[in-house]
Amino acid sequence: MTVDETTIGAPARKYKEMGRIERFLGHDTYRILRNLLRNPISVLGLVLLGLFVLIALAAPVLAPVKEGQDPYRIPRDGYGAVPQPPGTVWKTRQPPIPFWWKYVMPADKENQWIHIMGTASGQWDIWYGVIWGTRTALQVGLLITAVGAIAGIALGAISAYYGGVVDMVIMRIADVFMAFPFTLAAMTLSAVLTPVLGKGILAPMVALMAFSWTGFARLLRSDILSVREREYVLAARVTGVKDGRILFRHVLPNAIFPTLVLGSMRIGSYVITFAGLSFLGIGAEVGYADWGQLLSFARDWMTNLSTYWYIVVYPGVTLILFVLAWNLVGDALRDVLDPRLQGSR
Repeated sequence: MTVDETTIGAPARKYKEMGRIERFLGHDTYRILRNLLRNPISVLGLVLLGLFVLIALAAPVLAPVKEGQDPYRIPRDGYGAVPQPPGTVWKTRQPPIPFWWKYVMPADKENQWIHIMGTASGQWDIWYGVIWGTRTALQVGLLITAVGAIAGIALGAISAYYGGVVDMVIMRIADVFMAFPFTLAAMTLSAVLTPVLGKGILAPMVALMAFSWTGFARLLRSDILSVREREYVLAARVTGVKDGRILFRHVLPNAIFPTLVLGSMRIGSYVITFAGLSFLGIGAEVGYADWGQLLSFARDWMTNLSTYWYIVVYPGVTLILFVLAWNLVGDALRDVLDPRLQGSR
């Protein structure tokens, strides 16, 4: 066998040795997924995320909605100020009883719908708020992160690749945005946008998006500054390859992995910041299915949590587990994409 045949045959033999899944996903993607599934931390995070996704998808089954009612509007059982404990029977405006209820309750109580997690102050049903609040959390976290990441990647790539005046202008704008504390800036902008966009989740989401791109832009810029000086990039320039092709074909694929890790970890932080805005009355409107909104109903009962523990424990633990899941996955993804950092914490 000649040298040329050996050189040509090696990739073919390697391809034949791959399994069907590896061929379908590609070698790099398969390696990342395989290492994630071998990491106990990432497995725990993925299991938690899968559970939240299932809850969000099954929300109409777990907490049925009355016909014609806004599904994100938490139903309330009257207007009493004192929270009711878990197991309290619905008295007024009872929502539809889910089909699975008869399988978990005795025959004499299968038509008796109860407050599974109790009610908050104002008789807002906690179970419904936690279940449908999962959809709110996923929508808020994924959308804010997607917009912030796309804007940050675009601006960071342009800034680092072209440098000079372009780099200086974009980075100085980023410095101005980063000079303000993130939560305080989002709170102020959300309050300004609420009269324009209306009371709801749109104003705080736009406010968070406006300040979410700076971290992505700075991180990607620092990575591209090192990647753009490597030999294969310089070779592409010498051969006359256009800047756009070099940036998207050679530079970004080799510099974007740390940014993806940052994005996975930022999802949880954006959700908890959004919940904080709702707790302060700047986020979702009163009665909207949001975990921060549920916690805001507990403000008047913080001094008596030994009795009314459920008004904080259920939405609070759910929020903690959601943020923890994304952080676990992000931390494991960091180790997989950069083995040099493995075990550094």
